[in-house]
Amino acid sequence: MAASSFSLDDQAGREQALSVLAPQGRLRAAINFGNAALAQRGAAGEVSGVSVDLAGALARELGVPCEYVGYEAAGKVSEGMGQWDVAFLAIDPVRAERLAFTSPYVLISACYMVRTDSPLQTPAEVDAPGHRVGVGRNAAYDLHLTRTLRHAQLVRCDTAPEAFALLESGRVDAAAGVRRVVQQYAAERRHLRVMAEDFMGIEQAVCVPRDALARAPQALAWLTRWVEAAKRSGFVAESLARSGQVEASVAPAA
Repeated sequence: MAASSFSLDDQAGREQALSVLAPQGRLRAAINFGNAALAQRGAAGEVSGVSVDLAGALARELGVPCEYVGYEAAGKVSEGMGQWDVAFLAIDPVRAERLAFTSPYVLISACYMVRTDSPLQTPAEVDAPGHRVGVGRNAAYDLHLTRTLRHAQLVRCDTAPEAFALLESGRVDAAAGVRRVVQQYAAERRHLRVMAEDFMGIEQAVCVPRDALARAPQALAWLTRWVEAAKRSGFVAESLARSGQVEASVAPAA
């Protein structure tokens, strides 16, 4: 648990949020362990990271137990709606059709990885006719590239490591991913290279299913104020520092 403490003096708002976030008397928090910048799982099964810390703090604020529901990719979190009450995902307009987001709490970056002998040096060079890009299905960068790539073809895999394996086997020309995850993968493989330039910045936020807000429309406003308090108190910064996530930064105040 982070050293900084914070709380909202808003009992009425907390009661509304409780009906949305813990309708079964516990907070079921979806955690994406496929994004190492947000969550990590130790050898003994222990969990840590900023999204884990925030989930625990939110449960304490609401006065209920926290149940972590783990997934190996962001797309799997989206597919698992109904199995969780709150999630920690990147803000995206496609996801926003079904999910309601708070202001962001963390900013992280996404980049390309290529083989060392590849002539590709920049994200702009990747987007060319005939190029194939491996991505984790429904990850924030997959949704972003779906909207922005004009020429390159996306090759979707269930998880980011599967997309990286396609790059190693030569079946794609580049693989996309969260910079922290990509760098960790490439560090152990001298035949792979990470591009210096990011192709997008990712805003990570707390989200709830839009359908759940029908029970208490003001719950999202309360949750957003809670996220802002977490940033303002230093809680988010301390959590990132403790887990060594130098590639992530606290999002500016909303």
